[in-house]
Amino acid sequence: MNTYFADLHIHIGRTESGRPVKITGSKSLTIDSILREASQEKGLDLIGVIDCHVPEVIQTLKQRVSNGDCTELTEGGVRFERTTLLLGCELEINDQLSSGPIHVLAFLPTLTSMEKFSNWLSTKMKNHHLSSQRIYTSGLDVQKMVKSLQGLFIPAHIFTPFKSLYGSGVKQSLTEVFDPNKIDAVELGLSSDTKMAAQIKELDSFTFLTNSDAHSLGKIGREYQQLRLKDCNFNEFAMALKNELGRTILANYGLKPQIGKYHQTTCEKCISPKSRDENTCLQCGHHRFVKGVSERLKELSNTDTYSPLRERPPYIHQVPLEYLPGLGPKTLMKLKDHFGTEMNILHHVPSEQLLKAVPEKIAKLIIAARTGGLTFQTGGGGLYGKVVDQK
Repeated sequence: MNTYFADLHIHIGRTESGRPVKITGSKSLTIDSILREASQEKGLDLIGVIDCHVPEVIQTLKQRVSNGDCTELTEGGVRFERTTLLLGCELEINDQLSSGPIHVLAFLPTLTSMEKFSNWLSTKMKNHHLSSQRIYTSGLDVQKMVKSLQGLFIPAHIFTPFKSLYGSGVKQSLTEVFDPNKIDAVELGLSSDTKMAAQIKELDSFTFLTNSDAHSLGKIGREYQQLRLKDCNFNEFAMALKNELGRTILANYGLKPQIGKYHQTTCEKCISPKSRDENTCLQCGHHRFVKGVSERLKELSNTDTYSPLRERPPYIHQVPLEYLPGLGPKTLMKLKDHFGTEMNILHHVPSEQLLKAVPEKIAKLIIAARTGGLTFQTGGGGLYGKVVDQK
């Protein structure tokens, strides 16, 4: 079977008393709303939530399993209707070996193993009730613990300038901070794609993941991967990362890197693009810049001295519907009423059917997005790029 997978956060804030609280509202990120959105609106078969170490989330999932709303799978994961939840955790490592903070993902197979991991985290961080928290131990220790629980260890959004492996964590090599034998895959992030990442020789042995990194329901599925699995569960996913027994990633779907909010180098103060080798912003005179992913990759690149050792799955650039100018909530609802999931609209609905359902300008933008026929304003410095028009 072909399966689609992405990951995201549950928003957990903090009250004045320091107690965690889930953000509420019609678009609140709860386990139920995430699974419903992933299955019914986005067409995802696997969804990874990387706040599952939070004790309140663990208890919610236990309750869902106990009352029959969900089923915990023997092969790992929690099934809700047609979608399987993979139990994840995002951590921030900043140990004596690293040059700066690094975000990493850990996926555990069962609620029991995630609860053990959560208990361990409670001794290593200030507040394990919140997501993406600093852990006060080494990256090597985290890897060892994840592997002792039969989990998966994946460096997150590895090129972004803040809190990532190559953006802030190492000078040149991942071996400065991690044991490469305990890395199961690497996550590219929104400002890069396979072609860009393939410039780095030491990444040859790792599977590339393109994940949503979503902080809202609407952002689920802006990046994902298509996998070949026999069933939707943790063990099958782990085999796909290792290309075992025919399980594999068939394609990566992701943003055009220019849309990513850290693609180009920009002035730290006014977000103007850096001009050539200037050390001072020509627009405002500021002397500090946020280094873009494209520039950082040029520093790390060693493609002049090697050829990639493996053939990668195709990377299919996509532009989420919400990024298309003029496509508002009512038109989006109309498209979904006609054609189902956003994935289907973006990639599969014939052009003549789109033209019958929505205004010609919107239909042509969707078609142009499929064929690389859009022009973009490039993102950088924390500001997303945007679609300008058709070519």
